[in-house]
Amino acid sequence: MARKSVILQLALVTIIAMPMVALLVDHFSETVDLRTSLIGVTSVWQQIGLGALAGLIIAVIAQFLIASPLLQKVNVQYANVLGRFKLNLSEITFVSLCAGVGEEILFRGALQPFLGVIITSFVFVAIHGYINPMNWRLSIYGLYMTVGICLIGYLSVTQGLVSAIIAHTVIDIYLLYFLQKTAGQIPVTENPDLEDKPDQNEEEPFM
Repeated sequence: MARKSVILQLALVTIIAMPMVALLVDHFSETVDLRTSLIGVTSVWQQIGLGALAGLIIAVIAQFLIASPLLQKVNVQYANVLGRFKLNLSEITFVSLCAGVGEEILFRGALQPFLGVIITSFVFVAIHGYINPMNWRLSIYGLYMTVGICLIGYLSVTQGLVSAIIAHTVIDIYLLYFLQKTAGQIPVTENPDLEDKPDQNEEEPFM
């Protein structure tokens, strides 16, 4: 229960603190215009539709990737970490929405105008711990997610920030649900092929 309350509290911090930082950047910079980004280039319904479609495609491919034999250890690691929280669907949706809104407003809305789509995407994925030179399996997944996040970045530019928020939220809902569903089903100790020595000191990543 304590673990669940922590992740829910962190979700609240994300949706409050990150937009506040973005608003500060917007206030002091002529490069950032959050209001225009949120209004977008196209209609809100088109942004929602394209964002949901892009998020679903990225998430489904990510699911197949981490469920593959090559990245099975990553799947086990994430599933077992997230399985401890025992989030129900409404809590998964809440956490995902908080991340989608907070992180996209900060990264795509406030940082991307300075850093560009590619650098912002790489920094975003790296901060989440998916790029790890000591863990090549995780880095393969991280490189894929960098491509996916780049797509979200281009959506925010060509459609509007709402499309990026929706895509991010859909990805998180899908993957959090998938990983919690598989939690504990494939213990690492039951498969010797997953216990290679170079990864023993890796930190437990967390979405």
